[in-house]
Amino acid sequence: MNPKNIRIKDIATKAGVSEGTVDRVIHNRGKVSDEAAKKVQLVLDKLKYKPNLIARTLGKNKNYKIAALLPDHSNDDYWKQSYDGIKLGEIQLAQFGINFSVDPFFFDMHSKESYLEASLKLFHSKPDGVLVAPLFSFGSKPFFKKLKEARIPFILINTQLQEVGALSFIGQDLFKSGSLAAELISYGLTKPSTFAILHIDEDLGNSVHLQEKEHGFENFISQQHKQQGHLVKSFVLGSPESETFIPQLREVLTLQNLAGIFISTSKGHIVAQLIKQSSAHIRVIGYDLIRENLTCLQNGTIDFLINQNPMRQAKLGVQTLANQLIFKKVPPPLHLFPLEIITPQNVSTYLSHEGNQSGISI
Repeated sequence: MNPKNIRIKDIATKAGVSEGTVDRVIHNRGKVSDEAAKKVQLVLDKLKYKPNLIARTLGKNKNYKIAALLPDHSNDDYWKQSYDGIKLGEIQLAQFGINFSVDPFFFDMHSKESYLEASLKLFHSKPDGVLVAPLFSFGSKPFFKKLKEARIPFILINTQLQEVGALSFIGQDLFKSGSLAAELISYGLTKPSTFAILHIDEDLGNSVHLQEKEHGFENFISQQHKQQGHLVKSFVLGSPESETFIPQLREVLTLQNLAGIFISTSKGHIVAQLIKQSSAHIRVIGYDLIRENLTCLQNGTIDFLINQNPMRQAKLGVQTLANQLIFKKVPPPLHLFPLEIITPQNVSTYLSHEGNQSGISI
């Protein structure tokens, strides 16, 4: 018998039970005796029966609602790519005829209070699943506890938080990402050198993703360059609009034997020009293919970018939640992206490749 043509009636006949019993076993709803369940399962296994999950979903005519907790992307191209990834995932699901919506809840990425307020509004919206970029670790754990108690599955993107009960984390291994930056910045240097890590307008104490990058960077230098005597200095600069920003940056540029600067976020373009004007030999490593960084890469003021694929992270997050909610497919706890190194030489071919999911092109 062709598995595609198997009817519930056929299974019921072979198992010697009612059609209602078969339906309850297949859809895991209602009470069924152990004996009856075993009979049905034996028939299902023998016939290699697989239910038509899409047809089942369409038949329910249920509108699944995902809520996304993201930084406001109004003035940030990195998070604009994340938002575009969410919308792209939503569109792709709609192409299958699945009633699936994604409601964004935005917060000010520089305000803990805004994050807490947005997470509270999200929770009270009673979503079926949640996609979160947990930039503020301190306020995330109580929020995740509420989601777990309400049995609402959630997926983390961009920042991995251990032991919070997430269905999955989608993004990069940030510790290794920081190590990669250190490898790029120190390659070929044999004389004692100083490397600066810049966190621009960030709350480092509550930003696990930035701490992980910094730890990875420091670990690589200490482990791989014990003999060279390299030094790593970390700096948290204020807002680029503040009067103190340029003086703070100039102070960094006076470091003795400064050979490289690693910017921990997508804000490398803000400082790249001034760094290279100070000393052309200083290597500049940044993150992410946003348009401003692309320009710096092309004009030589940024040497390397580590691309985190925010659009793909968000799109995959939506798709993963859909698979879990609709098809009960359990994802792997970690979905780690490759650490992509973008250089002036490979950026054009990267952006023109069909697999490019940065949202920009040249």
